[in-house]
Amino acid sequence: MNKLLLILGLLMSGSWISAQTFSDQTLQQSVLRLSEAKTDSDYNTLFDTFSGAGSSEKWKADYYAAVSMFLKTNYLLRNTPNTPLAAFNETAGKLALQAMGSKKNNGEINTLLGLITIQKIRIVASTDPKKDLKTAIGYMSKADAQLKNNPRLSFLKAEIAELSNNKIEAVEQHRKAAKEFAAADLSSETPNWGKQLIN
Repeated sequence: MNKLLLILGLLMSGSWISAQTFSDQTLQQSVLRLSEAKTDSDYNTLFDTFSGAGSSEKWKADYYAAVSMFLKTNYLLRNTPNTPLAAFNETAGKLALQAMGSKKNNGEINTLLGLITIQKIRIVASTDPKKDLKTAIGYMSKADAQLKNNPRLSFLKAEIAELSNNKIEAVEQHRKAAKEFAAADLSSETPNWGKQLIN
């Protein structure tokens, strides 16, 4: 009887590990597709994949679900500006905060939270833009201490400079972000999304 239970336990563990590996692979493949997304439907598909992923690192699934919702909101802001966007921005923020809860002091998550906060101001969903700008600056400062030569951080700096009426700094940071995106290593483990932000 004990042998039977042991065998069943091993089979169940093996199938769980196999399913986990499949989910991690699906997550990684979907991450690569983030830079190729071009439509609302593409972002919805990616969001569904990330939010339903049974990854061994839940924070990554939350992070990329937040990224896909942030990018979707950005896409809709550019292409259909009359669409209500506050709910999408809020969802992105909640997911990014969930990721931050699991992975404290992560520069990429701080950058994403800063970008989401700036987006909240841009889509006029902020009830206190000055306070939200300070919040975004706080996220940027934390990320700046953790990341070097990061195009998303440079883009965040450009957005903050623009909202702070520092046009020269905004232009310099946009150029820096463009150069960093062009030099990004597509094969690295570092997040690679966001090039569509500067186009």
